[in-house]
Amino acid sequence: MRHDRYNCNFGCPVEATLELIGGKWKGVILYHLLERTYRFGELKKLMPGITQRMLTKQLRELESDGIINRKVYAEVPPKVEYSLTEVGEGLRDVVMMMRDWGKKHFGM
Repeated sequence: MRHDRYNCNFGCPVEATLELIGGKWKGVILYHLLERTYRFGELKKLMPGITQRMLTKQLRELESDGIINRKVYAEVPPKVEYSLTEVGEGLRDVVMMMRDWGKKHFGM
């Protein structure tokens, strides 16, 4: 995680959470990983608007923060799978509430 401790007001838990999952793509990545384990190419197909470079960056950050697992298989061509950790699974309710809010407010 990026910070071990926040020295600020009562908004700190929100700040800490948004630092980990904020941005345009992390929530979408987490939403898809709630369904099942995905390979890099599968995630890329699910998010046609994201560049390969940005997907790689976001996945690395989520892995570094302990939210997702990255499993590399020793084969050619390389096979890499991404899944949620227990910490990432703990975000299920948050991500689903964001989905529900979006459906309600954007008529989806």
